[in-house]
Amino acid sequence: MVATDNGPGIANVDLAMQAGYSTASEQVRELGFGAGMGLQNIKRCVDKMTLESTPGKGTRLEMKIYLEQEESFRESRQ
Repeated sequence: MVATDNGPGIANVDLAMQAGYSTASEQVRELGFGAGMGLQNIKRCVDKMTLESTPGKGTRLEMKIYLEQEESFRESRQ
């Protein structure tokens, strides 16, 4: 899966990957958002994750989940 945007980009990807890091305002945090766990939760749920970002140009997030053939879609052979 690949997600891309043309947003402001991430100035420091290594910092953004740290649990708890967030650029959310205090007002957004008071609403329960901006905990800084989004990227960490994605990384925890996929087999491989690549995050590339250029400030002023945007971000590209690639996620891979590997499935065993017999497990895909839980198909039955009846």
